[in-house]
Order: sequence, then C-alpha cells, then structure tokens
Amino acid sequence: MELENIALDAADPARLGRFWAALLGAEVTHESPDLLEARVAVPGGPWLDLCLPRVSEAAPAHPRLHLDISGGRDQDEMVARALALGARHLDIGQGDVPWVVLADPEGNPFCVMEDRPAYRRSGPVAALPLDSADPQRDLAFWTAVSGWVPAGSEPVLALRHPSGSGPLLELCPEPRPKEPGTKNRLHLDVRLAADDDPDAVLALALELGATPVEHDWGPLPWQVLRDPSGNEVCLLPAHR
Repeated sequence: MELENIALDAADPARLGRFWAALLGAEVTHESPDLLEARVAVPGGPWLDLCLPRVSEAAPAHPRLHLDISGGRDQDEMVARALALGARHLDIGQGDVPWVVLADPEGNPFCVMEDRPAYRRSGPVAALPLDSADPQRDLAFWTAVSGWVPAGSEPVLALRHPSGSGPLLELCPEPRPKEPGTKNRLHLDVRLAADDDPDAVLALALELGATPVEHDWGPLPWQVLRDPSGNEVCLLPAHR
C-alpha cells in the first residue's frame, strides 16, 4: 500500500485545480468537466496526485486537513505568487506566527511555511497536517495503510515516505472532535499494491480502528473508510 492521492472537493474543478497546479508546479494529467488531476513530483522521493472532483456540498466549518506549502527562504515570493493566482489572506485566529495563512479561490485554508530543516526535502508541499483525537493511535493506523514511516515527534508525530523526501503527514491534536455527518473537504487516498489482499487490508484497517463509511454515492471501485479519528480515507484497488 502507498499513499497516492490528495483529494480536494471542488465546486469548480477546472478553476481550483489550475490554481493549485500553477502554485505547486504540478503537471495536469487529466481534465474533464467533473474532475481535474495534477501530479506533484518530489525529486528523489514520491509523487502524489492532487485530485479535484466536482462536489456540490458546502465545505465544513472546521477543516481537519489542509496543505502546508513550502515557502522557506522564498516565503514572501510564494505568498505573492499565491495571491496573484487568486488566493487571499485569511485570519483564523492564528495570531503572530512565522507562517502565512491564506485561502484558495474556493475558501479552503492553506499555509505558506517559513524555512524549517524538516521541510527542506519536502518538495512543493511541506506537510499535510491532519487532526487526530489520539496521535499515537493514529500513527499506527497511518503507518500500516500509507506505506510511510515515522519521521520524528517534534512538535507533532509525523510520517514521511521511506525515501526521506516528500511532505510530512503530521498528526495534530484536534481542537475539536469530528462533526457527526460531515465529510472532510480534503482527504487522502491509499493505493493497494498488486500483491495486497484487499480483504486482508480492509481487515487490518478495521482492526486498527477504521470504520466503513455508509454513503449514497452509488457503486464505487474503492472502499471508503474513516480513520480512527473520523477522517475519510479511500482504499483504492491495485493498478491492473
């Protein structure tokens, strides 16, 4: 198994997808009226597909996953680039912090990060901060399903691709529990390997605290779960 997709619901996939592709220097690999996909590559590390499906539901009030964008020593230039592409400044009560909080053209918050040693091999996306009710428990779950490995514990527990490059998946103590009946606007997809047994993978995920998602989206070729803290994650079938 390996973490493959960052999925972001969009009212207008073309508009929002082209914003993110331009900001991250990602290659658009698919575009249709209801879906845009762009590949974010990290030299010497993994690639991740940013997938933006058309979804009509409004975004939840409190996002549990967002993108931290690499700014580093060029933070000011990255902020200016994002604003020129259609982002805006956003006040979420962050106060005086070294990173810059912005909203993308559909209002999704993201951060442009300052220079940190931990981010210097991250590539365009510095980190994926995910709300967790129990970071130590969720570390075990995400280690099992993502193919990534623990990457330190300061200031939060995190995982990273085994190459040591690519973004950090940070398990951040949640400020509030997941709201019942809501779906994260941004979620992660995991791809099974050719030799993975789908039933065994599902059984392991459930054993580690995942729960199936009941939905009315019709038949899907993948399994939709919630992680132990209620965050959606999709188990995608192996490539044929």
